[in-house]
Amino acid sequence: MSEPRALIRPDRGEDAVAIHLVSKDSFEAFAKGLTAAQRASLAGQRFEGAGYQIAIVPEGDSWFVVSGVVHPDKLSAWCLAKLAEELPEGVYRLANAEAGPAMFGWVTGQHRFTRYKSEDKGTGPRVLLTGQAGQIDAQVAEAEAECLVRDLVNTPPEDMGPAALEARCERLAKAHKAELTVVRGEALERDYPMIHAVGRAATRAHAPRLLHLAWGDPTHPVLAVVGKGVCFDSGGLNIKPGSGMRLMKKDMGGAAHALALADLVMGARLKVRLHLLIPAVENAISGGAFRPGDILKSRKGLTVEIDNTDAEGRLILGDALTRASEETPDLIVDFATLTGAARVALGPDLPALMARSDDTAEAFLAAGKAHDDPVWRLPLPEAYREYLASDVADMANSAANPYAGASVAGLFLDRFVGEGIDWVHFDTFAWNPSPKPGRARGGRGIGLRAAWHAIRSRYGS
Repeated sequence: MSEPRALIRPDRGEDAVAIHLVSKDSFEAFAKGLTAAQRASLAGQRFEGAGYQIAIVPEGDSWFVVSGVVHPDKLSAWCLAKLAEELPEGVYRLANAEAGPAMFGWVTGQHRFTRYKSEDKGTGPRVLLTGQAGQIDAQVAEAEAECLVRDLVNTPPEDMGPAALEARCERLAKAHKAELTVVRGEALERDYPMIHAVGRAATRAHAPRLLHLAWGDPTHPVLAVVGKGVCFDSGGLNIKPGSGMRLMKKDMGGAAHALALADLVMGARLKVRLHLLIPAVENAISGGAFRPGDILKSRKGLTVEIDNTDAEGRLILGDALTRASEETPDLIVDFATLTGAARVALGPDLPALMARSDDTAEAFLAAGKAHDDPVWRLPLPEAYREYLASDVADMANSAANPYAGASVAGLFLDRFVGEGIDWVHFDTFAWNPSPKPGRARGGRGIGLRAAWHAIRSRYGS
């Protein structure tokens, strides 16, 4: 795709094709102002003003566009996305509205993942002119963050292993003059034993590591962002079936969300001391793989009996959350493609949110609702902690029963977050199984904008 920042420009009166937005209710009144030939053109295209309908209408030697939206005076993030996908290359302006939040979908609607295509047959850019010049940077930054998540998740695991995540962190650190620390090898085994244990079966090229980026004024409130970076998940010795393994390139989707969120925080220069922590591993199978029945030490000192090697994401997050807690953060936010149970409960489009504080949870829920990125809260029931009991260790890594899997995973993570720390956990899918306007099939940020707007509201710009 074209550079996102080239897809939306301030309107300085240049020639552009007009886009008229109508709803089913307003279409009849709009059509009365057209010529008979134009009304016939719309009728021939069976245009009725329904959402995402598009029609091209002749006007002398030129043409204009009519598009259906639910509320022409209150656009959502996705209202213009199908237009951005389907219109011919050119320059456009809205005739009877301002794009506002729909700038986001205008950009993401033109995003394509073409890294492995021998020929990109996509059309040229569709540029939108807007009178809201002051909103362009913020909307485009969010769209760029979304596109970053998509690109990282869509990249196959051979090219998006722990080393590639490290390279992406290096690029981010350089862009924002942040400090990046990478822990691997003997230091990882000593200081982050669960991260090391999960990743130790991988080849040297995909060796495990902890990526820790620090940025901002140390006197500002500490914000810790943690992302699950399982670059490929075979399930380990509790191996997944082929159907369950096929999409496991997306098991680093939490890390992708964390990277994109950190980029937004630093780009907006929020008054925080940011700590980004990504435990990056491949859950592989070899003679060195960790086993069911093993007991792992953790950075926190708790011991964990392994009931299932396919419940590995919570192990690496446990060590990373312990490290994040050592900074005495004002807030920890973590992202993880953690449980199938969350997807069964909420489907692919709603990430499960768990939080210690009701007020913090409400702030994130409200931010998601306001910015077309809805999330749904699941509980952390104290009574379910017993599901993680072990006869031989401090706790087990998974329950022996199938109940409340997402919440039980959240309770596991809660044991590794420092006492009294405000913490929010996103169990996200990071994947779009079927295309929608502005959201191609493949990797997708789900919960990213909810988290970003809640954090921006909390810490200011």
